[in-house]
Parts: sequence; C-alpha cells; structure tokens
Amino acid sequence: MSTTPAPDDRDPIREAHRQWVDHGWGDAADGMAMVTSVVRVQQLLMERIDAVLRPLDLTFARYEILRLLTFSRAGAMPMTRLGSLLQVHPTSVTSAVDRLERQGYVDRVRADDDRRVVRASITPAGREVVEVATGRLNTDVFEQPGIDQPDLAALTALLDRLRSRGGDQVQ
Repeated sequence: MSTTPAPDDRDPIREAHRQWVDHGWGDAADGMAMVTSVVRVQQLLMERIDAVLRPLDLTFARYEILRLLTFSRAGAMPMTRLGSLLQVHPTSVTSAVDRLERQGYVDRVRADDDRRVVRASITPAGREVVEVATGRLNTDVFEQPGIDQPDLAALTALLDRLRSRGGDQVQ
C-alpha cells in the first residue's frame, strides 16, 4: 500500500511550494506558501461570514459601515471618515452607503456647519439589523475562528507585524 497521496489528495499549496523549489525559486517558496495560505484562509472566512450575513441581505462591507456608525456617539459619520477607517476607496463607501440607504438602514445627512460634508447616519432599522448580524457573527464566526486561543493571539500578532510593515498603524 502506497503512503504517497494521490495527486488530487495533495494540499495544493504544499504542492505549489514543492514546485517552486523544484523550479529554482526556493528563496521565494516559503513566502509564496504563506501568501497563498493567507489568501485561501481569507476566502474560507469570507464564506463563513457570507453565510451569516446573506440571510440579512448584508455584505461584510455594509455590515462594517453599520457597526462603525453604531460605535460613533452620534450614530453618524462623514463618508470620508468611513472610507478612512475601513481603508477603502471613497467609491466603495459611496456604493455601500447607496445600498444601505435603499435598504432603509442609513440616511445621508448634510453637516450643519459645512454643507459640503455628507454624513451617513444609521436608522433604527439599521441599528436593529446590525445587532442581529453581530450576534450571529460572534456566535458562528468570531467565537469559533477555527484555531485555539493561544494560537489565535500568536497569529494576530504575526498578522499585525505584516500589516505594520505594509504601512498600517498597528498599536
């Protein structure tokens, strides 16, 4: 009986690592495997997140906007500030807020002190749906991320180092 896994049973990332080494790119093989693994884990986590949010007709981006708005004292925030906190392009924020507005979860309000500033303001329906979504995400994803607590803290610290080296403010 052979102990070598059939080609379809091999981990594709380990196989790619082997191929990188075999093709003379050994210095890059570990980094390629790490990057590919992080991308794959992101896909797996997004599948879990989407499964929780889809029945609520939310995406993670729209959920994050609603959650940020509830964290603000006024329940409202300038659109530019939302983009900055979420680290996304202003067009992405505009698109997400458009959808949230159509859903009745957010209103756009002009600032009294500067009419050029547009704030996204969470509605009572938005507060209700974000609380339901947070409860489900906590239970189904965040409380059970797939690794134990000590490994979770260590992985987060490693990812913080990567983010910091990429220019994020990590403190």
